[in-house]
Amino acid sequence: MTRRILVTSALPYANGAIHLGHLVEYIQTDIWVRFQKMQNHEVYYVCADDTHGTPVMLRAQSEGISPEELIARVSTEHQRDFASFHVGFDNYYSTNAPENKAHCETIYTRLRDAGLIQTRSVEQFYDPVKEMFLPDRFIKGECPKCGAKDQYGDSCEVCGATYQPTELKNAYSTVSGAAPIRKSSDHYFFKLSDPRCENFLRQWTQSPGRLQVEASRKMQEWLGEEGSGKLADWDISRDAPYFGFEIPDAPGKYFYVWLDAPVGYFASFQNLCERIGVDYQEFLKADTNTEMIHFIGKDILYFHALFWPAMLEFAGLRTPTKVNAHGFLTVDGAKMSKSRGTFITAESYIKQGLNPEWLRYYFAAKLNSTMEDLDLSFSDFTARVNSDLVGKYINIASRSAGFLVKNFEGRVLDSAMTHPLLLELRAQAAAISEFYNEREYGKAIREVMACADKVNAYVDQEKPWELAKNADKQAELQTACSICLEAFRLFTLYLKPVLPVLAGNAEIILGISPMTWADVDTPLRNDTPVQAFKHLMQRVDQKQIDALVEANKQSLTPAAPATVKTEIKKSAKEKDTAPASAVSGEHISIDDFAKIDLRIGLVKECKAVEGSTKLLQLTVDLGEEKPRNIFSGIAAHYQPESLQGQFVVVVANLAPRKMKFGMSEGMVLCAASDNDSALSTLTALGQLTPGMKIS
Repeated sequence: MTRRILVTSALPYANGAIHLGHLVEYIQTDIWVRFQKMQNHEVYYVCADDTHGTPVMLRAQSEGISPEELIARVSTEHQRDFASFHVGFDNYYSTNAPENKAHCETIYTRLRDAGLIQTRSVEQFYDPVKEMFLPDRFIKGECPKCGAKDQYGDSCEVCGATYQPTELKNAYSTVSGAAPIRKSSDHYFFKLSDPRCENFLRQWTQSPGRLQVEASRKMQEWLGEEGSGKLADWDISRDAPYFGFEIPDAPGKYFYVWLDAPVGYFASFQNLCERIGVDYQEFLKADTNTEMIHFIGKDILYFHALFWPAMLEFAGLRTPTKVNAHGFLTVDGAKMSKSRGTFITAESYIKQGLNPEWLRYYFAAKLNSTMEDLDLSFSDFTARVNSDLVGKYINIASRSAGFLVKNFEGRVLDSAMTHPLLLELRAQAAAISEFYNEREYGKAIREVMACADKVNAYVDQEKPWELAKNADKQAELQTACSICLEAFRLFTLYLKPVLPVLAGNAEIILGISPMTWADVDTPLRNDTPVQAFKHLMQRVDQKQIDALVEANKQSLTPAAPATVKTEIKKSAKEKDTAPASAVSGEHISIDDFAKIDLRIGLVKECKAVEGSTKLLQLTVDLGEEKPRNIFSGIAAHYQPESLQGQFVVVVANLAPRKMKFGMSEGMVLCAASDNDSALSTLTALGQLTPGMKIS
């Protein structure tokens, strides 16, 4: 049965370049879409730039241009980068579009009429110089818990504490440098806590196949026990000045960017449908038999699995069929780092001359259907491309096509197409198809390469280069080369969703039309000669990788923000030019150090913190009557289960702090690399017991 599917990827924000971390998602989605189209399903893949919000407004101001000019330029850059990596959107649009405005107003009005919009006063920090309310990330100050300076308005990157912006000490606006003042304003909230929303979400999030198993479990944690009231209402408004859509019945109030961003999926699709003559309303009906499938990063699962479906349900629109969440990209085992040159932009990768299909293949080889993180190891990247693509796959064609063209006018033997080896390869089509459909790309790649190993073993056994020297062995030569070329055709078909350009070039060499999945059983024919083999892909040279890393070290050195006041710039400069001996601050005496009680702790339990993407909650045995509860901002670097049973170093005499999520009774010490790109908990060697003092 032909499926009708609307597929989306998360919308990239119109305030920065596309980097390799972004590309994990778009390549994953593109592979799935290409596979579905090869199945002859009706599939539409849409995306758009997420264009609204304070950061876009401020960046445009700093560049002396309008927000519209900024988003137009960034859209061009984004589309260039996606095209470079062969991401084949059917439409790429903008959230700053009339279709999106109309959809947002319709959804809001229906939610309001359903009694799910509430107004209440909110106290926020206000910049008296710029005359604007400040989002959390535009406020900095001293952490109210540990005193660390220059911490953002929502959490401390040093101790991991979370707090309200108004709790910061000596706060300042990163926009003007001025000390913010407190000011109240009426805000509009979507009542996610309403029993109607809670009851719907309990059913929706547990519907089989809607979410991945781990995502469904996370939703259960966020929802809590029935009647627990864990769901908080969602602030959907922002005050002027703000770049976005004004709320229809609230002059001077604007839709928060996170409300209109996912609605942009509909706007982009509508824009496409009106150009190609498709009824987009059919896809929006609540009772439709069409599918809407989202690909997102796990960091925005909360929005896509709670807010978004609830908004749609109570606005009378269809909800997502499935939400596929993926993990983050690390590079050589650590977060992408500007200082190490591993925060690599898509543009830089292309400018350094690296083949984009190398990256598509590498990501595919490591992707699966879970939310686990994906690591880009440059040494593994080089080995996989050179061994799998060049050494195994392309090598099959290069070792056989030339003999066919030279000796047999490029014609295969029809009788060879039923060889047992080829029958075995065709029999794998069903399994590989299922792997693609279920987003188990790594399994699909492993199956293809296992088959390629068998074909290369066959080549080594038949030795066509020796058969070619013997006039009496020409029939065997043609048979062997025919089998190899048909195997190459099958592998090309199996890899086509991943390597669309290489597959297209291979189809030209083979003299065949663009293949769909049904062509598994359409072998090469004697009456269609293959062409002379042409170079399809070069090997990765380590010098290219070295140049890529070096280029990004140079080009991605962060600059001081242009909007910070002169005196703040000066202090930053003084800090940069300080002697190495003062990097960690002023010297302290031995008496000062003696005040710190450092102890060995044994992690008895570790778990994620509901409602926080940064914190882990550790139960740590310090040899005391009962273990301590400690919150630590290391969630981006550790899976909870990896810390259980591990020894850590704890500041045991730090004053307990009441946090949003509970009382924290100590601090786990960590070592961090430049820009916090890699972080490790501290421990020690030797015979350790909980409570041992460090001195």
